[in-house]
Amino acid sequence: MTLRLSIGETSATGPRSENQDALRVVTPAPALAASKGYLLGLADGVSQCADGGLAARATLQALALDYYSTPETWPVQHSLDRLLIAHNRWLQANGGGQPLLTTLTALVLRGRRYTLAHIGDSRAYLWRDGQLQRLTEDHVWEQPGMQHVLKRAMGLDQHLVVDYRDGELQSGDRFLLVSDGVWACLSDKRIGELLRDDNTEAICQALVCEAHRAGSQDNASALLVHVEQLPEAALADTLAQLEHWPLPPRLRDGQAFEGWQVERLLGESRQSLIYRVRDADHQPWLLKTLPTSRTGEEQAGPALLQEEWFLRRVAGRHFPELHALPQRQHLYYVQRAYAGQTLAARLRQHGPLSLADWQDLAPRLIKALGLLHRRNIIHRDIKPENLLLGDDGELRLLDFGLAYCPGLSRDEAHSLPGTPSYIAPEAFAGSPPSAQQDLYAGGVTLYHLLTGHYPHGEVEAFQHPRFGQPTPASRYRPDLPAWLDEMLKRAVAADPAQRFETAEQWLLALEGSERQSLSNHPRPLLEREPLLVWRTVALMSLLLNLLLAFLLLK
Repeated sequence: MTLRLSIGETSATGPRSENQDALRVVTPAPALAASKGYLLGLADGVSQCADGGLAARATLQALALDYYSTPETWPVQHSLDRLLIAHNRWLQANGGGQPLLTTLTALVLRGRRYTLAHIGDSRAYLWRDGQLQRLTEDHVWEQPGMQHVLKRAMGLDQHLVVDYRDGELQSGDRFLLVSDGVWACLSDKRIGELLRDDNTEAICQALVCEAHRAGSQDNASALLVHVEQLPEAALADTLAQLEHWPLPPRLRDGQAFEGWQVERLLGESRQSLIYRVRDADHQPWLLKTLPTSRTGEEQAGPALLQEEWFLRRVAGRHFPELHALPQRQHLYYVQRAYAGQTLAARLRQHGPLSLADWQDLAPRLIKALGLLHRRNIIHRDIKPENLLLGDDGELRLLDFGLAYCPGLSRDEAHSLPGTPSYIAPEAFAGSPPSAQQDLYAGGVTLYHLLTGHYPHGEVEAFQHPRFGQPTPASRYRPDLPAWLDEMLKRAVAADPAQRFETAEQWLLALEGSERQSLSNHPRPLLEREPLLVWRTVALMSLLLNLLLAFLLLK
């Protein structure tokens, strides 16, 4: 099932010559609707400003375009806040010396939740189980005679403050957005009575007409959305327009399959099968699917497609390229095969990395994590086995089978996945997935590549470890500079508050420390250890005098 809505809207001009209200409804394609949701907005331009109608229309236009341009993995509120702050600056800069002001009430319905953004004196109502509830607060001055003077609006202040509200949807919910030209003349009781009709378009027309008959001198607008059907319990089920594709049969070496030439089975586990295949141009690819033993698992197919969906949204040099797959009749996805070896294989063959090689790889891993986290995706399985150093020199992060996106992935993702030695201490204590846990795993990975050991010792499966102070990397690598030893200690600290907050912070610290170490020439030993130098000189002088005395007495 998918989210099914019925929507009605009406706007009518009051005694003024121009309708400065604006309405916008965006119903995107099913795949985008599943990941970003349906967007509805109402804006009421302020007539006393330079051009209230322009402010209202431009705000809804920016909202409709920019919201769907934000990464599909961002939380709704984060996406709205980022674009509204940017548009607020545009309104302030394009009024010809006067402000461009408008109210805004915007609603996003995604999956089984709603998110409401509001600033100004338009209103949003929720009609549920026959009861009407106002969801917004009017941002007006409360002094007598100033009840219609806005104290918050789009374009009014340099520092934008928007009210946000979100909650669970229920089948049968009705959300109503109205301008002050409607609610100022109709009581909440009367609005609730009109919402009992079944025709959304007729309800909107009735609200606007009755408001004008009741004496409204303003433009009047109403937008109503009725939730007729809710989607599946987890949005992940519909992320990629999930179809009921069957699993591929067991593929044989040399077999042709949906345009692919199968070379061989490259990897097999209880979770997945990976085949090496070639396309029509004989280019190598990897085809990933599920073993037939997982046919009966309800969430196996959605999880595989969610993994593909994540990879498509973090496309870049640090991640494997996916094939477009214009035609697909079975459940699988295909990523490019790269020549090279994992850092785990390199560690087994050549031992710990040299300091120069480590300093080359570390910032690339941190940058990959930063890009991933900016897309609101948590990998949850960072380790040397999932880092491929290609023959082209690129470092790529592999295997998104455990990846998690807050708000999109299923709640059971709060289990304890991954390799125990790389799992952050707070995850053992039941904390939900976080970007800091990825950074911890990245720190353990870099520590292990440099020393061949783990900072808190190797953790076995089903073990409940206790974490104390990490073992300094310099114990295994005396050649490490002090700044690097301290940085690794911070990266793998048991307390999250002592670690780097973001990948960007870690990268800045790494690059800054490297530059400082290059610019700082060692001071003379006499300046660094004067006592040691003079004690050594005195001892050597004593020994020399004893030797001379011995020779004279001989």
